Amino acid sequence: MIEARHLRVLRAVAATGSFSAAGRELGCTQPAVSQQMKALEASVGTPLLIRSGREMRLTQAGEALVRHAAGILAGLTAAEEEVAAIAGLRAGRVRLVSFPSGSSTLVPTALAALRAAHPGTRVSLEEAEPPKSVEMLREGDCDVALAFRYEGAAGAEEWDDLVARPLLKDRLVALVPERHRLARTAPSGAVAIGDLAAEPWIAGCPRCRGQLVEVCESAGFTPRIDFATDDYPAVVGLVGAGLGVAVLPQLAVESVRPRGARTVALEPVVRREIVALTLPDLAQVPAVAATLEQLARAAAR
Repeated sequence: MIEARHLRVLRAVAATGSFSAAGRELGCTQPAVSQQMKALEASVGTPLLIRSGREMRLTQAGEALVRHAAGILAGLTAAEEEVAAIAGLRAGRVRLVSFPSGSSTLVPTALAALRAAHPGTRVSLEEAEPPKSVEMLREGDCDVALAFRYEGAAGAEEWDDLVARPLLKDRLVALVPERHRLARTAPSGAVAIGDLAAEPWIAGCPRCRGQLVEVCESAGFTPRIDFATDDYPAVVGLVGAGLGVAVLPQLAVESVRPRGARTVALEPVVRREIVALTLPDLAQVPAVAATLEQLARAAAR
């Protein structure tokens, strides 16, 4: 193995012409220079210097190694500077994947704060719902995944191999047309999901759709789903037009303007847990750690 410190000594010896002069340049003793040169020659298996009295010159192998040493040491210096910049958050990149309502609510605040604090850190954003986003994280296609899971749902152990940063608990609310009989609810301010059993339903993403059916069936009915769309503004628009009712996470409602529709608290209370996920090794990367921190701060506001 050729060590970088030995290459630096060889370059100094070649430039100054002696061990003692090289030692003065490098800030070490003449015996230390001699010892490192012997170690380098042992590593490459051939003489690098010809010593004749007080004169010293490079062998052909020595000349070749000095010629390559310049590029090697320059590349190593550049690598050290780049790593130091990443470690000091003066540079670096984070690939973030988020579900749509997280992209429009938590992510903008978090990334704006991250850019203000660390302008050299670049973050890219791609949208995907869990479990696809979690698969992307495990396969190395992203560094942080903003994901969710419903309280009490099966598969709670599916993130056990990941670092999960809890962000918030997002309550589901009912969305009804503003002229609906339940738009102005009783003093309790909440409606039982069974009160909507006879209504036509607009369902959201596949994971949310499955949760809706499960909650409705636990209340004794199966929802009649007339429309299904992953687009939250479309859900709100369909409800606002009087075409049905829906159940959406509060975070999703905050990401759109519910024209013609009203939100109503729902009983029993159903929540989804919003978390930021990353791999254990990635959690130690400064830019990833800073991104997780800013997502947590955005969620706390």
